[in-house]
Amino acid sequence: MLEAFNFRVIMEYMPLYMQCFAATLWLSALSLFGAILVGIIACAMRLSQSWVMKRIAGIYIESIRSTPLLAQLYFFYFGLPSLGIMMPEWVTGVIALTLNSGAYYAEIIRAGIQAIPFGQIEAGISSGLTYFQRMRYIILPQALGMTIRPMLGQAIVLVKDSSLLSLISIMELTRAGQLLTSDRFMPAEGFLTTAAFYLVIYYMLKAFSSWSEKRLIFQETH
Repeated sequence: MLEAFNFRVIMEYMPLYMQCFAATLWLSALSLFGAILVGIIACAMRLSQSWVMKRIAGIYIESIRSTPLLAQLYFFYFGLPSLGIMMPEWVTGVIALTLNSGAYYAEIIRAGIQAIPFGQIEAGISSGLTYFQRMRYIILPQALGMTIRPMLGQAIVLVKDSSLLSLISIMELTRAGQLLTSDRFMPAEGFLTTAAFYLVIYYMLKAFSSWSEKRLIFQETH
């Protein structure tokens, strides 16, 4: 199998792959940061005492989770310009990934918060902490610690979903594979190289998750 591979062509396109690899990293990192932030806000709204806040968060989460990312991406890319809202392609892609993953992060974080014993929340109330102080110092640190694995899983999904940005001509890893395939008609070389770079990102995220878990365990034992 390896004998049929043209490694010379892969090395020829390696500068393009490295450029697209860097683009995938920063697009995914920006989207991931935004998704976690949106997820925290949506989760807080869903758990609030306000019926209006709960309703708004519920509509957002359910509408995002019940529709495919591709439809959402096309809505932002084709639908918003028809309404007079013009944005660069990369901004459109980041917004689509952020809002899509944010809905899933909201549910992941909500599950972590609901797993915290209510006695700790009562202790925060009795200590005079406000709602936001309880969220910052007691609830969110524990909730995020307990949900590292599912959050990592969603981060991996987000990175893989970033491949859809190639459909709106954003230069990322899948787009690099498409260009190699169209230029040289070598789909095996093009997309297996793309898959190898995604595998590198996966192990980077996995290593970061293991490091984060060890730090949390170390902090809990001291």
